[in-house]
Amino acid sequence: MRAVWISGVLAAASWLVMAWHLAELKPSVIALQLAWDPRIFGEIIHLWPPEGLALYRRWLPFDGAVLLAYGAFGWLLAVRTRIFSPLPRIARAAAPFMLPLAAVLDAVENGLHWWLTEMPRFGVPSIYLISTTCSVLKWLLLILFCALVLWALAVEDGRER
Repeated sequence: MRAVWISGVLAAASWLVMAWHLAELKPSVIALQLAWDPRIFGEIIHLWPPEGLALYRRWLPFDGAVLLAYGAFGWLLAVRTRIFSPLPRIARAAAPFMLPLAAVLDAVENGLHWWLTEMPRFGVPSIYLISTTCSVLKWLLLILFCALVLWALAVEDGRER
């Protein structure tokens, strides 16, 4: 249980640090993650001051720690606790893989963003689409995992009454 708590605290703390660290970027990093077209991606990058782009690029390697923390937390919460036990078998079977898969998608997205922000690369529109697809799937998995946790807690709460 200690590993669940440690990974959860690390994940939450690293996300808070990331949000604080990148808060000055307008449009937000999420807007960049959803920029599926080279033109849109380029417009966002050009709205950031040069030091904003440098800040984002400096942050990308540290985001590896964030994704490792939340991936580990999701796995550990699912396999070392009984939180998902009130849910149907398919939900219990899927839960351990959701956040680790989101972390893998996040890592792919980060690698592509590292490459795409190094210099203009407008001739490879499929890479922007792949990056955005990874981001959308990552966010869907994160939201779905949270929904499963809430569902499990609601079912458990209903049983206690």
